[in-house]
Amino acid sequence: MTRSSVRRAALAFAVATALTGVAACTSTADPDTGGGTAHQARAMSALRSAERSTHQARSVRVRSTTALGSLMSTEAEGTLGWTDGLTGTLTITYTGGSTADLMRRLDSTSLETRYLRDAYYAKVGPAFARQLGGKHWIKYPYDYLATLGGGSGAMMTDLMRNTTPNQSVRLLLASGDVRRTGEEQVSGVHTTHYSGTVSVSDLSGESELRDQLTQAGVGTETVDIWVDDKDLLVKKIEKAATANGAMTQTAYYSDYGVKVTAERPPAGDTEDFRTLLKKQGGTAS
Repeated sequence: MTRSSVRRAALAFAVATALTGVAACTSTADPDTGGGTAHQARAMSALRSAERSTHQARSVRVRSTTALGSLMSTEAEGTLGWTDGLTGTLTITYTGGSTADLMRRLDSTSLETRYLRDAYYAKVGPAFARQLGGKHWIKYPYDYLATLGGGSGAMMTDLMRNTTPNQSVRLLLASGDVRRTGEEQVSGVHTTHYSGTVSVSDLSGESELRDQLTQAGVGTETVDIWVDDKDLLVKKIEKAATANGAMTQTAYYSDYGVKVTAERPPAGDTEDFRTLLKKQGGTAS
């Protein structure tokens, strides 16, 4: 395995973890929920309730699929909590794209990722572990990732640390373009379906969200969400054209309030991402 392959694989773990989080983009500002027709105003009111209820649940079981052009497609499943920062464990499986080809060569097509408050960890396969001196985990400190890539690292770090199910609702609220499209059964649960489009040009009052979309090469993004009778998010679909191709993410949420655990891997079995890059004689770029 070449040094370039090791760096590419380590970065692919970071990209996949960011993309398979529970929202493609986040917003921390209060959304603009004024104006619009009476139907839209009712939809916005319902979504504000859904945002609050989903956020207050504090944990959830999630399963998702993500596709990004020809680069990668993945499946993810696990539990996440957000009582005090994002914590939890996801299993991410590479199912297609050029990145999956690389991961097959590294025997790492399926990996466990653990979110902790200061970093996240990815467990690699045997072939990759041999390149790490027998270590099976890579540690990605958030404060270091935030310094990479002239802004893209900060965006990726924000996605990893702050994406929770309610952020998809906030994104739709921030767009101001919300439609109630009907009632449907999702995973055996009665839900109400809402849809909308987010345009970067419409987000003048949401500078952080606008910058995230711009850095990802996104001009517009469509968001569909399904909310149950308890005002909890059950399903979401986000689609956008990005600098790396078309992005589609579908996620299903269940078992709100589930117990979440994420133990820090043993230090002796962990390679720090910063150390890995230095050993490989390169940078993340």
